[in-house]
Amino acid sequence: MPDYMFLLESRLSPEQRAAMLRVQELSAALGFNVYLTGGTVRDLITGASLRDLDFTVEGNPSRIARELEKGGAKVLLEDEKYRHVEVLFAGDCEGSLSAARDDYYVRPGTRPEIRWSTIMEDLRRRDFSLNAIAISLNPASRGLLLDPTNGLSDIERAEVRALSIHSFTNQPVRLLRLLRFAARMGFKVEQRTQEWFDLAIERNLHHSIEQEDAGSELQAVAREERPTVVLKAWEEVKLLEVINPLLAKKHPDYDAINRLVKVREDLFTAGFRPRLATPMLLAILGRLKDRELSGVLAKAGFRAAELESVLTFEEKALAAQKELVGKKMQAPIDAYHFLEKLPQEQMAYLLAESNNSSALSKIRAYLHKWRPIRSGLTQVGNELEALGMARGPKFEQIVEQVFAMQLTGRGKTPEEREKILRRLSGIKEPPKKKEREKKPPKGAAKAHAAAGGASAGHKQATPKAEMKHDAKAKVSPARSAARRSAAKAQARHGSPAKRNHHR
Repeated sequence: MPDYMFLLESRLSPEQRAAMLRVQELSAALGFNVYLTGGTVRDLITGASLRDLDFTVEGNPSRIARELEKGGAKVLLEDEKYRHVEVLFAGDCEGSLSAARDDYYVRPGTRPEIRWSTIMEDLRRRDFSLNAIAISLNPASRGLLLDPTNGLSDIERAEVRALSIHSFTNQPVRLLRLLRFAARMGFKVEQRTQEWFDLAIERNLHHSIEQEDAGSELQAVAREERPTVVLKAWEEVKLLEVINPLLAKKHPDYDAINRLVKVREDLFTAGFRPRLATPMLLAILGRLKDRELSGVLAKAGFRAAELESVLTFEEKALAAQKELVGKKMQAPIDAYHFLEKLPQEQMAYLLAESNNSSALSKIRAYLHKWRPIRSGLTQVGNELEALGMARGPKFEQIVEQVFAMQLTGRGKTPEEREKILRRLSGIKEPPKKKEREKKPPKGAAKAHAAAGGASAGHKQATPKAEMKHDAKAKVSPARSAARRSAAKAQARHGSPAKRNHHR
């Protein structure tokens, strides 16, 4: 039992873990039992990425949603009839809250009567066994796996199995859903389920799929990581016509889809968790003209706000591109702050579809160069603090200035950053200390003593030379006096040559 909780908590992102704990707390406070169900548990067991959190509550989930809104969560969609709420939790984490219910059919194919029930009845009424698994989040049974239809065994066999012979009769949209799950996970369809599927196609049950249900499947495909495999699986059995005959005739734009899938992988590598439903939807319908696109979305049951969001998406993305390459964004720091606020969907669309080299180079620099530099600002702060500056508004301002310089290629080495930090903060280098005279090593003392003995011997030999020098010094004054007297006599009498001249 604890193994599932350990697996769950180790696989959740910090934002998802915080959202789960918050739902647990609110459910306990309101006296509701709450379970993690459906796709979240399925993806947890299969090892797929956990894209969102699906909670099932034995109670009214709207009361939990109201409390979540107080904490910063945003309600994206609320269906009062089915007591289903789609939520964007704080931290940009998606999820849903649904009431446990049982769908009662008077006879197969009729509209069901909704009855609020327990978690076990809710799991048994679901479409496929791999979606009918839950993990308890309640204090008394936290981590308990609930699997009344043996879905865990089907996952181990890599099979998709319908839970009832009337599954496709009661909800024909499950024909699309079956192929979507099988294609996404690479599972095969269980033999008996395949027989029910073929029988439903023979009876043309797929033509009774309501447009809104088909539109929901189209939106679900746009959120898939590999939409191409799902769309081609639909095309093989001619179910793409159910989405829209025009789409079946012109075919999805698989080249645009593959470009966007590659961009999604690049964004994952850069540390993002992008939700690319809108650009992927436009890629799927990329072969349609504007008027055709509008008609397909309207028939698919898109609400007015959703329709406008899709139809104006490209225009908004191109407007953002124009601003990005404008004069105001020439400095890398300005482009960085602009891209930091740009929706990831628009960024992904430009990477996949734009031919503007200037815009693309800035986006790629933001993803692969500027953001890693930003993550290293902690080191810059530590270096500034080590210089003696206290943290505060000016401290943060200097760090931001260094970041702006680093975006232009300056301040790469610690020595260069130190000079920049000292200049910006006004902290001068400390004066250099004078070097103290080094004491001679112990061995040098003995050598010095030995050298002193040798010099003493030399001094004993020098006195004789000194005596000779003194003797010379004593004689030399007499000689010098004689020379001076001779010079005076010569001066008085003149030289012989001069005397002869006078004669």
